[in-house]
Order: sequence, then structure tokens, then C-alpha cells
Amino acid sequence: MNVLILGATGFVGSAILQRLLADGHIVTGLGRAVARAQLRMPDAQWLSADLATMPGPQDWITLVENHDVVVNCAGALQDGLSDDVAVTQEAAMLALYAAAKSKPSMRIVQISAPRGGAGTDRAFLATKFRADDALAASSISHVILRPTLVLGRNAHGGSALLRALAALPLAIPLIHAQSRVETVALSDVTEAVSAAVADLVPDRSDLVLGHTDRPTLAELVALHRRWLGLPAARIVALSPALAAPVGLVADIAGRLGWRSPLRSTALAVMAGGVGAAPDQGNRAAIPLLSAGQTLSANPAGVQDLWFARLYLLKPLMIVGLSAFWLLSGLIPLLDLEAARQHFLRFLPDAPATALTLFTCLADVVLGVAVLVRPHAKRALLGMLALTAAYLVSATLVEPELWGDPLGPLVKVLPSILLTLATFAILDER
Repeated sequence: MNVLILGATGFVGSAILQRLLADGHIVTGLGRAVARAQLRMPDAQWLSADLATMPGPQDWITLVENHDVVVNCAGALQDGLSDDVAVTQEAAMLALYAAAKSKPSMRIVQISAPRGGAGTDRAFLATKFRADDALAASSISHVILRPTLVLGRNAHGGSALLRALAALPLAIPLIHAQSRVETVALSDVTEAVSAAVADLVPDRSDLVLGHTDRPTLAELVALHRRWLGLPAARIVALSPALAAPVGLVADIAGRLGWRSPLRSTALAVMAGGVGAAPDQGNRAAIPLLSAGQTLSANPAGVQDLWFARLYLLKPLMIVGLSAFWLLSGLIPLLDLEAARQHFLRFLPDAPATALTLFTCLADVVLGVAVLVRPHAKRALLGMLALTAAYLVSATLVEPELWGDPLGPLVKVLPSILLTLATFAILDER
């Protein structure tokens, strides 16, 4: 069959795409940025599109006509610089359903979330559930799957945060440490989707995917720590009141394009635990792996330990670079006369002042730009280029600075290494 996967470049979507290709289907992946996915999975067809720009039935007519099944893995935790939750998760889906009514043979497999937990008033869950209800009320053939916290060989979002917390040295601080967390293996999710696409799941099914073993968040982090091969560490249960300031900082980062798993929506959901309430939805009648079994089936390697240790360092590296460049641009402005003395050695007064102001402005612009996710990569490249220009020009004009006791040029070298390291771990998918 011809299958269209929405959100095909994501953690869950990419795994489903690979499984459906293995099943022999003709698969098209839709995502906002598909260039790298095309290189990784060339056997699939790819479409570059943003669901936030597809709120009308006319946006879906051609896609519906060319496919037999649509698997929706797309989602957005909160509104942000590049995310519109209401359009992506509700308006676009209602438009898809309206277009699908013209094709009676169409089937939609909806990847949603369990009902009955905390945070249902948040846009993330509210829009998903309204889209689910509209699909259930329609005449469209469909299956709704509600995975709990998904664990797999790779990690993204909440599963990545679990690994990062597990790798912290000495002690592990946790908010909502005693909240229960139901998990499901990514392989079990792809198995369920494979069955739904093959029409092996009864039409109009609404199924929860989650192992009934519900460890606490503290136990789940400890399990990941053992998986990483690290000795036990003390869990420090933090006050739930800290969720508000932590979520606020993460939400600000989200507005700049960084999709932190510590945003207020995620923390609100975790407050009540992850999983379906006993009276909310049927359980999938297939054997599922527990969290321990999932991790055992995917032994950790040194790359997993590196990822876990770098995950929480990454925002510190970005903020550190931003502060370094902002200060290097703003401090000279406090004493412009002293700052332009270096340029006065080989330039007239006006050009020396202009060049001083230009370099200060460039530093400030790079310091701000690196904080904005869509501009971060270009900002890091700009930092490397500008640093190289500073070093070359200083070496040519004032080579004695290399021997200065305060090491103004020598100290630039570690900043280059920090920039390269940040560039290396910038990608999130």
C-alpha cells in the first residue's frame, strides 16, 4: 500500500517509516526538514511541508488521492518559535479528515496520547484529544494508538532527559520523583502500527500501548543508570514548587526554538504520572516489553554514555558562548577610547573608531543569534570565522600579543574548541 507518514523525521515517525518499508509498503515521509532523512532512508519518498501551513482541506486533497493510509506521528509539545500546537495537532488534522471523506478506502492511524492523566487542560493534550474525538465521530476508517512514554535505541525528548539525569555525578535531583511512569518499547509501537496498516487491528480501535509495570520516575532513572553501567547514585527529591521556575526557563527557551523536555507542559503531565487511567481506553492485546526488557534488548554503548553526559551540558555550552560573545562586544563600549587604541596603530582616527564599533556589534549579534535555534548553526560558524579573522589580523599586526603575560590570544583557543564541540552536538534529531 501507499502510506503517508506525518512527522516522519521524528523519534517515533522515523522508526515507523523503517518498519513499514520493511513490510513492503511504498512509504512517503512528510516533515519540515527532510534533507538528512533522505540521505539516511533513501528507499522512502519524501515531502517537505509544515503541518502548521496546512489548515484547509484543499491542502490535503492531492495527498489523500495518492495514498491509501495516513499515519500521523506529528506533534508539538508547546507553541514556540517554529511550533503552532493548535494548527499542527488539531486544525490540520480536521482538514485531513475533511479531505479523507472523499476517499472511502482511506485509513488513518493516529498516534495520540493516553487519556485520564494530568495536564489535560494543556494545549498539547487538549488539541490531540479534540482531533481524536473528531476522527472517532467521523465515518473514516481509523485506528487510534495511545503510547505511553516511548523508549527505544535512540532517544529524544523525555527519553533523552532520562538518560541525561541518569548520568549525573554523585546525586540526581528530581521533581516528581515518586510519579509513576508507564513505558512502551518503540519496537512495540512500530509493531502495532504495522498491524494497523495491514488491517490486522479492528477498525475504529482505540488502544493504549503501555506495559502495566509502572515504576516511579526515580526507579526509572535508576534503571537507566544501571543500563549506562554507572554505580548507584542518591536520588534527591526536589519540591514540586520548583517545577514552575524550571518550566518557565524551559518555556523561554522554547520561544527561541529549543524544544526542551522540561517545558511546563511536560512537567504538568509528569505531576500526575505518565499512563492511562484504568477506565480510559482499551489495552492492546499484544505482549509488550517492560522498561527493563526494553533497555536489555538494546545494550548501551559508550556513545550512549557520551550522549547522556553531554545532553545537559549542551544548553550550558550555548549560554556560555552567548555570554562570552556578548561581554566581548559590550565591555569595550564602556571605554571606547581604550578599545580603539589597537586599531589606531595602523588606521586613522575615524576608521579605527568605525572598526571598533563594527567588531563590537558583530560580537553582540553573534552572542544573541546563538540563543535562537534557527540561527544557532550560522552563529557558531560566524564565531569560528570571526575568531579566525581576529587571530590572523592580531598575529600580523601585533604578534607580541602571543607572548603577553595575560594571554589575550592564547585564551581564545579554548573558545574555538568550545564552539566546535557545541557545533558537533547541535543537532537534536
